[in-house]
Amino acid sequence: MSDLADLVIDAAARTPDAIAVVGPDRTLTYAELDVLSNRFAVVLREQGVSAGDRVGLWIDKSAVAVAAMQGTLRIGAAYVPLDPLAPLARVREIVADCAMRVVVTTPGRAESASDLPAAILRVDLEATPVLDGIPLAPAERIRRSDDDLAYILYTSGSTGTPKGVCISHRNALAFIEWAGDEVGVTGRDRLSNHAPFHFDLSVFDLYAALRAGASVHLVPETLAYAPERLVAFLVAHEITVWYSVPSALMLMMSQGGLLDVDPSPVRAVIFAGEPFPIAHLRRLVDGHPAARYWNFYGPTETNVCTFHEVHEIPPAQTTPVPIGRACSGDTVWAVKADGSHAGVGEIGELLVSGPTVLMGYWGRSPHGTGPYATGDLVKLEADGSWTYIGRRDHMVKVRGHRIELGDIEAALATHPKVSDVAVVVAGSSLAARLVAFVEAADPPPTLLEIKRHCAERLPRYMIVDAVRPVERLPRTRNGKIDRIALSALADQRKERAEA
Repeated sequence: MSDLADLVIDAAARTPDAIAVVGPDRTLTYAELDVLSNRFAVVLREQGVSAGDRVGLWIDKSAVAVAAMQGTLRIGAAYVPLDPLAPLARVREIVADCAMRVVVTTPGRAESASDLPAAILRVDLEATPVLDGIPLAPAERIRRSDDDLAYILYTSGSTGTPKGVCISHRNALAFIEWAGDEVGVTGRDRLSNHAPFHFDLSVFDLYAALRAGASVHLVPETLAYAPERLVAFLVAHEITVWYSVPSALMLMMSQGGLLDVDPSPVRAVIFAGEPFPIAHLRRLVDGHPAARYWNFYGPTETNVCTFHEVHEIPPAQTTPVPIGRACSGDTVWAVKADGSHAGVGEIGELLVSGPTVLMGYWGRSPHGTGPYATGDLVKLEADGSWTYIGRRDHMVKVRGHRIELGDIEAALATHPKVSDVAVVVAGSSLAARLVAFVEAADPPPTLLEIKRHCAERLPRYMIVDAVRPVERLPRTRNGKIDRIALSALADQRKERAEA
């Protein structure tokens, strides 16, 4: 098995003049991406990075960032994408957690983060050329084992501390090779890249394109939820393969005129990250019947482990399409509360084993060879496919992001006026809102105070939408917070507000 660094090297040898990456900063052919990746490899080695080290990428989505990833991999190190919109405290926490050797960032961010516990490599995205003066001779290529670390994606943690999901070259390639073949990606395709690099959906866009010698077109962060501009981007770049969370596609339909694009350049639409409300999916499929549609499923820890290709949606269907069957070489099954395997029509927690399952969480014991318990409840259908039911615990999906509510609660608990807090989700899909119920001093903190407090500690997608002061949080008989009661209360208040 090759590693992720081979993808660009091989494509540059086959089709050097083909377009590889189209970013908001620049467009790179495969030959140019190969050269820039090599220059990053040289500079990182000069900064003391060696095989097995971690390199942080605290940089806007750009062609330069893709080259930095590839340069990191060429010297046997692992890259760690950092949310460019995250507060400095969160970035500092992650940099320290995995003991990064170097953080690649822009001069402006570097000035505000001089105390990061890592060396800083400043890269000006506006400069042309980037890293000028670095030798063109190939850097020493360090080949790693299939099971060596390739990258770390940090997810929301239940204790308030982000968890680093460690992905090996084998983990990533098992998914990329399956997905590229399933979707039929070729050098003629133009793939979108809607998801940020620290979100696992971006793995398909980047590496399926690089593997096939196709071009990947990076959607800037500022366009991510601007529906009219997203549709204009899709048309202008003649995107043939689109992959995003359903909420983005729903906005593109309702506010961006996606269904009015005729003819559409898109031949393949893939969605993941949250259930796609069936009425909206039906509109999309009916509006562009020439395209093929896939539902990909899998937490960050397994990448994509099941899939379902959507065909005709019956008019009477009211439930989301299934998450489907196992893929990427994985095996999936469900276990009921009593420990037995779920049969047809029964609900259980989905377990996954196989080549895409994570190595482990950074700084914790390796995952080993046993199955990964997803925490998702599923039902086995008569045709052998799986239907998603919901979360076993209180980890949620809001606007396409996987969020551990305990992470938000841990941040809110540090507010000087808050004595206890519980966060729930009100509504669903695009209408989903994060509501914080707080036991607080009198007067309680305002919503603006809470939002400011969150903004200093959490990514934007984890900032609460509403605050409800309560005298006492409701609790179950065993003393735990009664989240079901809080969810009902949040939904009731929402209904009253809309009445």
